Amino acid sequence: MRTKIPLLICLISGILMFLQYFSGHPITKAVYNGILDWWQIIFAFTLLVGAAGFIRNSMKSIARKKERPYKVISLVGLFSMPVLAISYGTKIGTPFMWVFENMQAPMQATVFSLLAFFVASASFRGFRARSIPAAILLISAIIVLLGRVPLTEYFTSSFSQITFWVQDYPSMAARRAILIGIGLGSMTTALRVILGIERTYLQGEK
Repeated sequence: MRTKIPLLICLISGILMFLQYFSGHPITKAVYNGILDWWQIIFAFTLLVGAAGFIRNSMKSIARKKERPYKVISLVGLFSMPVLAISYGTKIGTPFMWVFENMQAPMQATVFSLLAFFVASASFRGFRARSIPAAILLISAIIVLLGRVPLTEYFTSSFSQITFWVQDYPSMAARRAILIGIGLGSMTTALRVILGIERTYLQGEK
C-alpha cells in the first residue's frame, strides 16, 4: 500500500497532463492550471527544504572548523538577502539591488570567466586528429573560428560564407538529431515513470 498509492497518483497525474494537450475543454484547462499552481507551491517548499539542508551542513562544517570562513559568508548571505528584500524591497537603488549588482553579479561573472579556461583546455584535448571524425571536427572548428575573426574578412570573405554553411547545414542537422534523441529519451523515461516501471523515486526501491 505504501508504494501503490504513489504509483497510482503518478499514473493519474501523468495521464491527465498528457491528455490535456489534446483537449481544449475548460475543465482540462482548469485542471492543468491547478496542477501548475500546486507545482509552484511544492517547488517553494523544496526551496525551504534545500535551504534547511544547506544551513545544517554549513553548521556542521563550522563546528568541525572545515572551510569555516566560506561557510560563514554563505550563511550571512543566505540570511541577509531575504531580510534586505523584505525591509527595503527589490527595486533599483535599494540595498538588496546594491548587494546583487556589486557583489553577486561580479562573483557570477568571475565564475563564468573561469569556465572559459576549462572550455579552452577541453577543446585542446578534444581537437586532436586521431581519427577521421576527430579530424573533421578539428577542420570544422578551425573554419568556424577563422570565419568569426574580423581580420580574416579583411583578406577574404570565403571563410565567413563557409562558416555560415557549416552552421546552417551540418551543425544544424547534428543539433536536430541530438534534440530528437533527447525528446525520445525524455518520453521513454516519462512512460516508465507513469507506468510504474521506474520506481527509483520510491525510497530507492526498484
